[in-house]
Amino acid sequence: MVPQGTMMICNNTRVINARMKFQKATGASIEIFCLEPISPVDYAQMFQAKSSCRWSCLVGNSKRWKDEPLTKTLHIDSRDITLTARRIGPHGNSWEIEFAWDDDSLTFATIIEAAGYIPIPPYLNRLSEEVDSIDYQTVYSKIKGSVAAPTAGLHFTQEVIDRLIANGITMRELTLHVGAGTFQPVKSETIGDHPMHTEVFSVSRRLIDEIIEQLTAHRHIIAVGTTSVRTLESLPYLGALIMQTPDIKPEQMHVDQWNPYQEQFAQFDTLQALQTLSRWFESNGIEVLTASTSIMIAPGFHWRIVDGIVTNFHQPQSTLLLLVSSFIDRQTADGDNLAKPEWRKMYDQALANDYRFLSYGDSSLLTTW
Repeated sequence: MVPQGTMMICNNTRVINARMKFQKATGASIEIFCLEPISPVDYAQMFQAKSSCRWSCLVGNSKRWKDEPLTKTLHIDSRDITLTARRIGPHGNSWEIEFAWDDDSLTFATIIEAAGYIPIPPYLNRLSEEVDSIDYQTVYSKIKGSVAAPTAGLHFTQEVIDRLIANGITMRELTLHVGAGTFQPVKSETIGDHPMHTEVFSVSRRLIDEIIEQLTAHRHIIAVGTTSVRTLESLPYLGALIMQTPDIKPEQMHVDQWNPYQEQFAQFDTLQALQTLSRWFESNGIEVLTASTSIMIAPGFHWRIVDGIVTNFHQPQSTLLLLVSSFIDRQTADGDNLAKPEWRKMYDQALANDYRFLSYGDSSLLTTW
């Protein structure tokens, strides 16, 4: 079903033990959920931080937490380490929390591994278990930073990957750290009023060049999961930004949620944009770019790279379902007035046959061929 010569691109992010529980002297339990780093802001630097660091966090039972620091004793390498959490102040819709520990030989990667637990989806209605540290990670996960798994990849075993490679499928990786915003429901009456969350991704120049070769040869590109989709479809817009602002700095590389729908981004050539991006890598001496995207993929979106998606079944009123509906019905978007969109037929079949939805659910392969 997947033709030889197809490139399949996976998100190699790794879920961190983002939830930590602290116990106050009064007995009240406070849960801190790490969302994204503040200082250091770079994920790699964050997990190598020693002594202290700051995160944007959600706080459970926050009314019980006044100004006093919270402490937790960790047992690491036969030693007792004291981890302290201090609430600095509001940070958007979350809190800025400073973590400090009394052993400067330990990195935050070691601290959070010992202090926290895997943040499994709340709709599972159970506590995190030890097996989740394996089951809620993809077999190709490498780069720590996500608070949720790119769950389409959970269907892949090493045996499946080996068989794909043996059948002429090229497997490649990128990194997008999944944030809690991916689960934010669309509550507004119109899509235009929904504020899309921002996520950080990393991509290599080598992958850009291979994508250019793939598109030039008219070979297929399958994204494993919606996070891979968002990253890949953001890349041409980074190239378009460079064409508009040749001296743009790496730290300014961000795709806004409405860029794909704005007139100044409507007419550029995809291959030209990717080639511009590749040359920009070279001129800036960069092999791996870390950028950000809040791209909104909804009906009317111009798909430029991805022509196949491996994805699970998503809940109503989610941006993930908007993405899927945009992809499935893009072939009929130019004038065909469907009585029932194709994505609805697909979901009707899933419901009628008791398919499992969401993170630990069933998957699908969607293609345009």
